[in-house]
Amino acid sequence: MSLADHLAARMSLFGVAASMRSAAEASMSSAPSMVAMQFGKGHGTENDFVLLPDLDATIDLTEARVSALCDRKRGIGADGVLRVARAGVLKEAGVLDALPKGVEAEHWFMDYRNADGSIAEMCGNGVRVFAHFLRASGLEFESEFVVGSRAGARPVTVHSVTGATADVTVEMGKVKDRGPSTATVGGREFTGIGIDVGNPHLACVVDDLTAEALAELDLTVAPEFDASFFKHGVNVEILTPIRDGGVDMRVYERGVGETRSCGTGTVAAAAAALHADGRTEGEVRVRVPGGEVVVTIDDDVATLRGPSVLVASGSLDESWWSSLG
Repeated sequence: MSLADHLAARMSLFGVAASMRSAAEASMSSAPSMVAMQFGKGHGTENDFVLLPDLDATIDLTEARVSALCDRKRGIGADGVLRVARAGVLKEAGVLDALPKGVEAEHWFMDYRNADGSIAEMCGNGVRVFAHFLRASGLEFESEFVVGSRAGARPVTVHSVTGATADVTVEMGKVKDRGPSTATVGGREFTGIGIDVGNPHLACVVDDLTAEALAELDLTVAPEFDASFFKHGVNVEILTPIRDGGVDMRVYERGVGETRSCGTGTVAAAAAALHADGRTEGEVRVRVPGGEVVVTIDDDVATLRGPSVLVASGSLDESWWSSLG
């Protein structure tokens, strides 16, 4: 069986065999290939993504196309888009100016775009779904491997893959405390800690906040924040203190809006909650509207463990895609 046939057989699990077969054949031939664009759809604690296999990095991901694809009324609907390709291929195609720290050419690279089409450095839930997709599709056979991101290399461990579901741990790297700042949410000012987890966060632990009161908080309008402190925007988390080993959290993501979960946000929330509890290390269960993850911080390095679900696959209409510009 040829490599192309092998990939096609494995990818048929999620209906994207044609895309992977074409990509594999294209790598063995100088002849150009014209195939329908395939996609996968998955989520990590209901933070959902469209995955675009693009092994030769030929897809033109304009802001207009990403925004339309993520729109829940005129596209597939998602919180973001994950392009699947090798880091070296993306660099050769000009998608990456240079390989980020720790990322090697042969590493799989998660080219992540927010729902508004803007480029984002990192997404903790996205990495889990990305790793799950690689394993389930047969593009990756190891249980432990590295996923590249614009925030750097992120080692992952896929503990189990059972068809559409997986349990994945991601090494999220250093958690950096940027100091205190404030955000105004629903007309109320919250004080939090600026935290860098490869992307910027403001995690606000509210002493008297209950899970019930948190659920009533109005996050329909973008939080106000100190733009001089967060020059490239910020993701804002509002959370309860640690109770019974866990916290409840909601998040407003820059470039997206409120989401059911945010992986890097759960790491920022765990770090802020531990700080409020007088600790710098420990394990915290973070409950979000979309489910629960476990964050462990040891010597300022975080790991994130949680579920991934692959829910759908299909092909994009080429005329629709081309019309978006």
